[in-house]
This record gives sequence, C-alpha cells and structure tokens, in this order.
Amino acid sequence: MTVTAFAALHRAGEPLLLPCAWDHASAFALAGQGFRAVGTTSLGVAAAAGLPDGASATRDETLRLALTLGSAPFPLSVDAEDGFSDDPDEVGEFARQLAAVGAVGINLEDALGPADRHAAKIAAVRAAAPGLFVNARTDTYWSGDGDATQTLRRLEAYREAGADGVFVPGLTDPARIASLAAHFDVPLNILYTPAGPTLAHLADLGVRRVSLGSLLYRRALGAALQAAADVRAGRDPGGPAPTYDEVRAPGRP
Repeated sequence: MTVTAFAALHRAGEPLLLPCAWDHASAFALAGQGFRAVGTTSLGVAAAAGLPDGASATRDETLRLALTLGSAPFPLSVDAEDGFSDDPDEVGEFARQLAAVGAVGINLEDALGPADRHAAKIAAVRAAAPGLFVNARTDTYWSGDGDATQTLRRLEAYREAGADGVFVPGLTDPARIASLAAHFDVPLNILYTPAGPTLAHLADLGVRRVSLGSLLYRRALGAALQAAADVRAGRDPGGPAPTYDEVRAPGRP
C-alpha cells in the first residue's frame, strides 16, 4: 500500500481505528478481525524483550518485527519511539529501513525534547523515506503539563517539517480535541482511553485516527494473569481464546 492509500484511511467522520500489535501472532489476529491497518506498540515490543520502553533500547527489536510484518497483506505503521537516536540522519536511515521492508507509516514521539530537533528528524524521514506516513507525536499531555500553547507550537513545527499527521496522546478534553482537529490540514490522532471520549465522539470532534497504543497488550497480559488465577482457584478460565491450531496456522493465528 502506498502512503497515499494509507493516508486515505484517515477519514473525516470515520477515523482509522489503529490496533497496536506486539508480535506476529497479535498482528495477524487483529488483521483477521477486519481492521484496516495495524500498528505496533513500543511498550509491548520492549516488555516482550525485557527492555525499557521509551529509552531508545529497542531499535533492533522494532526493525525485526517490521521485517516480519512488512510484507503482510495489511498496512503496517511502526511505533519508533523517538527514532532511537538524537541524530536526524540516523532516524532517517532507520525510517528508510522500515520503508524497505514494507512498512507504510512511522510514529515519532518528541519526548518533550527540543521541538526543532524533532522537526529535523521529521524532515530527515521525509527525505530518506518519502513513502512513509509520518505521524508526529508530542508528549505535552502524556508526560507534560498539558499546555495548549506549547502543544500547538510543537505540532505546527512538526507539520511544517513535513509530518503527515499529528498525535497528542493523553489529550481527552473534547473542546481542545475539536480545536486541534479544526486547526490542522492533516489528520489528528488521539490515543483511545476508556476514561475519555468514545470512538463515535472522537469522530464527531474531527479526529481522523484513533490509536489503541499499549491497551491491547496490557489487556492480554491481564487476561493471562486472570486465567492463571482462575485455574489455581479451581475455576474454569473465562473469555475467548484462539485454538492451538488457529495460532500456529501459517500466516494467521
């Protein structure tokens, strides 16, 4: 799928709901449920490898997963943390490698570092991998104080640098979401949270992409813990589970 075709999935009134996988099995299982594209979760990839999330420690693991999934019959957008480097050229080279294995999108977070440095990373990705949809994330609400002025300033810089979409995880206030969605000519991405607006409400606010982030990984881990506790307590574990043969089937669990 080309970046243009992937970009077209970000529709007004019908946002792209992007579930995030952490391995081959979870990605194919999600695609098998009819989701139009699949993302990756940096937390899931890091935790599965015993590495910290958000510490630029999983470059190789992220690229390895992209290599596994890039040729799959569904569009793949890769969560690349901050690009795994402060050097824009190195981030551009990583993006080129993602595109080479078949990924159609990359998510880059600023981690509240210098906005001009993040803009330079986005520009480097644009130059090295023009076929990638660049989703530029700011962490002003995720790990900052939620300053609306700083959020807008950062996102405008990222858009000017060539971002195809902007992402504000942690933002749940409907009025501020609607304001940002109306301000930009590119899709606004919001992280779904059970305590925030529903998918339908986000669509009404003008959001064109809704990511599930690490939610599915954490829910899967929670379900595993509950099942183990149920068996230990002499109860039958509840909830759905794919069969052994479904999980081991080539190309799809």
